[in-house]
Amino acid sequence: MNKTKRNKLQLASSSPRRQKILSSLGIDFDVFKVNINESQKEGECPSEMVIRLAAKKAQAHKFGRFVLGADTIVVFEGKIFGKPINAENAIEMLLLLSGHEHTVMTGVALRTPEGTKSVLSKTIVRFKKIHKEEALSYWQSGEPADKAGSYGIQGLGGMFVKSITGSFSGVVGLPVFETVSLLKSAGFNVFDK
Repeated sequence: MNKTKRNKLQLASSSPRRQKILSSLGIDFDVFKVNINESQKEGECPSEMVIRLAAKKAQAHKFGRFVLGADTIVVFEGKIFGKPINAENAIEMLLLLSGHEHTVMTGVALRTPEGTKSVLSKTIVRFKKIHKEEALSYWQSGEPADKAGSYGIQGLGGMFVKSITGSFSGVVGLPVFETVSLLKSAGFNVFDK
């Protein structure tokens, strides 16, 4: 059956992890890279920041009926851990997270002709005790360089994770349940192949 696709999602992210999650759902999408200022505003709490950044990414692309943006941060003791700027910064983050719980927040925003809707995913992650040598070896693997909190739960970084409470895919960068709920609420047919 030759059916015309009603849905074509525009993904405002060059993250291979977000692309892989959408592909695994069978969603047809195009990718475009967005460059925005990802700094925290004065007085802005982490959950407000991650939702604002996701919405800003979704609104940066003016074409397409459905534009999806997402942003992920790690929060520990009220401090936001973004992507590491260098090895020293990455190792510092990992050693601060060592042996403790932290929160991973992913904001997801969908821009449609009717406006922009957003959702927030929060997941509690507990790390084992990490030794400095482990953190350095992990940095040298190259994996943590482009990841919030300096680790990737779906890769080698998973060896630091004792437990999670919440969305595994949210920690990876795109919470499946929240994303699909947002798409469906906007009339995007996830099963339209």
